[in-house]
Amino acid sequence: MANLYIHFPFCKQACHYCNFHFSTKKIDSGGMLDLINKELKIRASEVKAPLESIYFGGGTPSMIEPKSIKSFINSIKVQFQFIPEIEVTLEANPDDINEDYLLNLRSAGINRLSLGIQSFFDEDLKLMNRAHDQKQALESINIVRKYFNNYSIDLIYGIPYTTLKDWKKNLNIALDFNPPHISAYVLTVEKKTALDFLVKEKKIALLDEELVKQQYDLLIKKLEQKGYINYEFSSFGKPNYFSVNNLNYWNNKPYLGLGPSSHSFDGVSIRSWNISNNHQYKKGIESGKLLIEYEELSKKDRYNEYLMTSLRKSEGVSLSYVEESFGSTYVSYLEEQVSRHLHKRNLFWDGNFLKISNKAKFLTDGIAADLFIV
Repeated sequence: MANLYIHFPFCKQACHYCNFHFSTKKIDSGGMLDLINKELKIRASEVKAPLESIYFGGGTPSMIEPKSIKSFINSIKVQFQFIPEIEVTLEANPDDINEDYLLNLRSAGINRLSLGIQSFFDEDLKLMNRAHDQKQALESINIVRKYFNNYSIDLIYGIPYTTLKDWKKNLNIALDFNPPHISAYVLTVEKKTALDFLVKEKKIALLDEELVKQQYDLLIKKLEQKGYINYEFSSFGKPNYFSVNNLNYWNNKPYLGLGPSSHSFDGVSIRSWNISNNHQYKKGIESGKLLIEYEELSKKDRYNEYLMTSLRKSEGVSLSYVEESFGSTYVSYLEEQVSRHLHKRNLFWDGNFLKISNKAKFLTDGIAADLFIV
């Protein structure tokens, strides 16, 4: 199975923490989708299997008119086969949500929403320079629940000046809605963002790492108590509501990325990415010369990526898969490297699978990196 990602590179305003490619200039959303549609037709032959997920990300794809989304999805149907239960997700901001918009989105073929709440408190939203406020956050979920059974709420923890009590209130508000899926991300300082500048100028003080860890541990505890499964480090779903798009990314399945800055993967060893410049992207599409860069992952790279993605998932690292895909030398190296983490109880064997212990989950990426072949 394969997956399709569409990157819509426009936002109303720039969130202070975001380093994704986007523009805040006035837009013609239909015009950008026309360009992406041309790329779709040029690159359709790269997809060898039926699609099981389509994901409209960005940027802010909820700025797109539903009629344009419907037309684009119809174009996808001409180019690809779909599995019957295909997941079609659109990222949406609370300030874009109203009943007419959601009705038209559903009619257009969207069957899952990813709602960018981030926080239910105005002081957090202002600090992050989000375009919505607390009232819009609450109202948007109530509207979404009326029209979509499958939706996700995005939250951010580790926000400057938030206490553990503040984070608990955020979680309680989210859980009162009983959403089928919650994604929770730690606030990170990316280079050349407004947040990076504010931290360097000492206008914002980051939280102590121990407090951030406590917030993550509380997240795990509260959501598991409410029946959510932490199927991937940042992803929590009720049974039958795991994100197909998310899982396919972490399972290294093939995906085709369309639009400026979007990434693609052939499912084996070739990664590629479009130019992160709207004007140059437009010139390339119109001239028929796609501005795409490629890299081929070495065996070592693929092994390291497998460790990183698999330790983030609840299933863990399969020793059998390492043996089959990389060979006995890699198995021996892995067994040698994990010994000290087993002693510290950061990792444990569950039959054939290597997994992260609950106490060490917050350290997952660092532990995975410690196991890499450098």
